Amino acid sequence: METHNWKKAPGGLFHHFHQQWSAAICNSLNDGRMPKGYYALIEQHAGETVPDLLTLKLDSKSSGPSGRPRGGVALADSPPKTRIVNRGSELDTYAAKANKLAIRDNLGELVSVIEIVSPGNKHSKLAIRRFVDKATELLRFGIHLLIVDLFPPGPRDPQGVHQLIWSELESDDFRLPRGKPLTLVSYCCGFPLTAFVEPIAVGDKLPKMPVFVDSEVYVPVPLAETYAETWKLCPPQFRDVVLESMKSQRAT
Repeated sequence: METHNWKKAPGGLFHHFHQQWSAAICNSLNDGRMPKGYYALIEQHAGETVPDLLTLKLDSKSSGPSGRPRGGVALADSPPKTRIVNRGSELDTYAAKANKLAIRDNLGELVSVIEIVSPGNKHSKLAIRRFVDKATELLRFGIHLLIVDLFPPGPRDPQGVHQLIWSELESDDFRLPRGKPLTLVSYCCGFPLTAFVEPIAVGDKLPKMPVFVDSEVYVPVPLAETYAETWKLCPPQFRDVVLESMKSQRAT
């Protein structure tokens, strides 16, 4: 299914879609996609953040002899095929090694977070500052992060949210390619920090994106399948409003 243009749709509709899509992604991950001992939960508190989805590790028994999780996809064997790969510097690598901490949840060790950007994350300078601060906080604590942003850049994020996050952590710059204003980005907190970035446009099919469970293993997240499933279950009136808003935008 093609990605819709949510920019002109009423914010309340995307909020509903956002919640249902998060649940669909969570159910999909827990339906045999996660490595043994790992599982996903919806919207728990992680530090000072309130993410959409958490990936947790139950205990150390889920790892094989090498320490890697049993299951998932090995990064060395099959690197994610995203359009852009940003890698951190060696200097930042050494600094990160000196300060790496672990965040734990009472149900297990928090290893990664999935965040779907909403209009509220971009509606003010304060809101987008909080979003960027939360994202960088997770990454500095060694928590892997997948961000799905289906809203085009605005005056507060002229190159998208990834550029704002990356500029907080690394010295090199990032620019979105022309004609691809929406951003999917998966951060791997290995050494160095690496961002797998897939810019897309309205009308594109969502690719599978990796969510890392450690620095060497990831799980492909079926964004397209869960998006289509969520859209299909929305009320007809809901779908009509979104499609009409897209028509009115093209007309202007």
